[in-house]
Amino acid sequence: MPNIMKLCSYRFFAAPLGALLLSLGLLQAAWGAYPERVVSLVVPFTAGSGSDILARIISPRLSELWHQAVIVDNRPGASGNIGADFVAKSSPDGHNLLMAINTLTMAPNLYKKPGFDPVADFSPVMKLTVANFAIVTNPVLAPNDLKGLIQWLKAHPNQYNYGSPGNGTPHHLAMELMKLQLGLELLHVPYKGISGATTDLLGGQVQLMFASVHSMLPHVKAGKLKMIAVTGATRGPLLPNVGTFKEQGVDFMDAVDAWYAMFAPPKTPPEIINKLIKDVTTVLNIPEVKEQLSAQGLTIQMSTPEQLGQLVANDTARWKKTIADAHITAD
Repeated sequence: MPNIMKLCSYRFFAAPLGALLLSLGLLQAAWGAYPERVVSLVVPFTAGSGSDILARIISPRLSELWHQAVIVDNRPGASGNIGADFVAKSSPDGHNLLMAINTLTMAPNLYKKPGFDPVADFSPVMKLTVANFAIVTNPVLAPNDLKGLIQWLKAHPNQYNYGSPGNGTPHHLAMELMKLQLGLELLHVPYKGISGATTDLLGGQVQLMFASVHSMLPHVKAGKLKMIAVTGATRGPLLPNVGTFKEQGVDFMDAVDAWYAMFAPPKTPPEIINKLIKDVTTVLNIPEVKEQLSAQGLTIQMSTPEQLGQLVANDTARWKKTIADAHITAD
């Protein structure tokens, strides 16, 4: 009889204790469960774009850390608006993440109904990398430095053409900003992508262009094009002999580069944002990852969510004014 009473007593106390431990276990699992299923890195451009390359470099490393599949989901269209809008309207659980380039702050100002607000409709996670831009010319233009180029263009208004991969692209807006600030008169020739623009720059049909340093590097090294100035606060490692815009007397082009960043849907919990920051930082600090990114012309430049949010706000305001002042419309 005492043994039965002892057993009943044990069961009486053990059942609530077991339920409590189970509840605590489930709570702990839920708290640390992210990610609990496949994570999509949404790239709002085609395969081979800068954001696609970045996503494909970091995705397998994140998969290893999380023991979950991390896939690259290309959703191109409308200058990146389609993919961005998809993430902006996704559940705030961190399983759909936007791999954005700074067109996020440009494209909404080119369309009447972009579907989202770049400032209000995302949870900034972190800035990841940057790719410096450069102004590149065909050798038909005599000047070899920025001051000489500006003087030359002012002395020959409307005599030279500049190319871009299309209306509203970062390459287009960078040149229009420079035109507006310096009072230059150039004819814009938009192409359907960077390839056609580069071909005609090499052939002399257009005489200058903004482009990423990495994409122009082979032509510059071969002597077929001249790189006049680079964006950013410091000279790039790929062509350290080319001065920055600021070094050469133009102080409004420092931040005119291609930055890449990660965003989550709005109202994503801070716990998920913090885990993303921690784990993505771990991946970006892997030596092999650094080498892969550097080979693609991408320099690691991380930020806090607050810094990224301020960058988005500042760039959105600047490009909104540039687009309005230059009367730019999307293709």
